[in-house]
Amino acid sequence: MNDTAKISFNFTGPLRPGLITPRRFVPPAIVRPDYALSKDGISLTEQKSYNTNRPIKNSAEQVEAIRKAARHTRDVLDVAIRAAVPGVTTDAVDRAVHDAFVERGVYPSTLGYMKFPKSCCTSLNEVVCHGIPDSTVLQEGDIVNLDISGFVGGAHGDCNETIFVGKPTEESVRLVHTTYVCTMAGIAMCRPGAMYKHIGDTIAPIAEGQGYGVVRSVCGHGIGELFHCPPNVSHYANNKAVGQMAINHVFTVEPMINAGTWKDVSWPDDWTLVTLDGKRSAQFEHMVLITSAGNEILTLSNSWDKPYYQVQLEEWGIPLPEIIKVTAAAEVVEKAPQTMAE
Repeated sequence: MNDTAKISFNFTGPLRPGLITPRRFVPPAIVRPDYALSKDGISLTEQKSYNTNRPIKNSAEQVEAIRKAARHTRDVLDVAIRAAVPGVTTDAVDRAVHDAFVERGVYPSTLGYMKFPKSCCTSLNEVVCHGIPDSTVLQEGDIVNLDISGFVGGAHGDCNETIFVGKPTEESVRLVHTTYVCTMAGIAMCRPGAMYKHIGDTIAPIAEGQGYGVVRSVCGHGIGELFHCPPNVSHYANNKAVGQMAINHVFTVEPMINAGTWKDVSWPDDWTLVTLDGKRSAQFEHMVLITSAGNEILTLSNSWDKPYYQVQLEEWGIPLPEIIKVTAAAEVVEKAPQTMAE
């Protein structure tokens, strides 16, 4: 974002863009997705998949490749979580993510995608999603979403969490906790035969019951050999998402929940999406595989048995808001309906 844009743009909240460092180097031995080899960062195979608007039913071999990519990506998300502490820049978090991917022989999926300049997204406070890592210093009391994506073995992984930077306010605790509950509720109804449009019908009443808005301009997506592909997974009620879940579909559930209005606006960098009223936003994302038993979450952490924000709250002795009961991820999988659909 140039200086003229910074002066003329009507920022909705207190956050301002910082300085962006040059694109980081990926060794040539690491296999790249197709868009990383083009100047515009556009994947022609992705574009073709959206022309069909049909979810990809993966083979057993493809599922295993996706599972591997999801595992690497989740492990790097945990690296990012450990790096995101008060006093460090979001660019430093990006550096930790980039280095962790390269050490694993994994290409950072966001790097160069549609010209995105960094190896992860760091969405701070009023940023809904797609925040670009830069010289911004994380401050005590911030919340930040860390969105991590990696490509390895011909498949992509993608997951994110919102965490607290230092001790949070009561309002931030309620927002982040509600967003997690929304995410897990959306996943809980995923099973063979379920309609994609009903994910939003499950999520919206929880968020709106707290006076929050559910973002409509960005959705979850199919993922695997392609970074983004059908189905579109909308998170708001009465949406028009197309399709029915079937065994070996893989997609993300990733609701963005705003403390105020659901409406958003894009910064002049054409990536950073912020809340229209400048209030905070939170998000969680998991990759979901549809199985004969219901679903399997592919991006659970090996480092913690719960989302990291709950680890933080336990360390500070801060209770979860009592108005909402969290269902553990394992229970969600176990209780998923057993309907079959091929």
